[in-house]
Amino acid sequence: MQTTPNHDLELSIIIPVYNERDNLVPLERKLEEELVKLHLDYEIIFVDDGSVDGSPHIIKSLRKYNPKIKLIQFKNNHGQSAAFAAGFKVARGKIFVTLDADMQNNPADIPLLLEKTEHYDVVCGWRFKRNDPWVKRVASKIGNAVRNSLSQEEIADTGCSLKAFRRECFDNIKPFKGMHRFFPTLMKMEGFKVAQVKVSHFPRLYGKSKYNIRNRLFASLHDLMAIRWMKKRQINYDIIQED
Repeated sequence: MQTTPNHDLELSIIIPVYNERDNLVPLERKLEEELVKLHLDYEIIFVDDGSVDGSPHIIKSLRKYNPKIKLIQFKNNHGQSAAFAAGFKVARGKIFVTLDADMQNNPADIPLLLEKTEHYDVVCGWRFKRNDPWVKRVASKIGNAVRNSLSQEEIADTGCSLKAFRRECFDNIKPFKGMHRFFPTLMKMEGFKVAQVKVSHFPRLYGKSKYNIRNRLFASLHDLMAIRWMKKRQINYDIIQED
């Protein structure tokens, strides 16, 4: 995934949005409250994934007062992986931070991730204490267990969107549907170092969740098999001399 070479900012916040109208204003306020403390040059990229609830209009109104906001708007719904890919392509930061627009991720945890990027290339948030209905928690546990087992991983919370990446992590990644579920594995295959950090998690106050057992587990099984195959067929070699 080739990103733009113009990386003149220190930090890019990339947020997929799908029908999150009521969460956008409080999210932007909380982000600004926390990001100003970092004393970094940053941008906030909202990628609207075909919302039909007026979310793009809210983002456009926020842009009038916050010039750091950028909006990418899809005509139709293409999924979270496409939204992330579009955001990464235009991001100008040396570090990318991703999070959901539903206000369940806590922007106050961003400094925890950034601190870890001093020694790691990818830092994954781990929602240690989930504030979701029990059905969603069970679905997440099943999904994480299956993915880790079949992909031989140890990521505690693959579904947490709160992550930080060095921009070079995406230089050679080819975008595909469902890739966001396997970011840690894909980065490890490229030789990058991955860490996990416990982060807080809030209950959803507005809007509806877009995920359940069916689309969180079953929809990703084909992608999981592909990742498993890629890991098994990965080329490794040791050069002892090159003249």
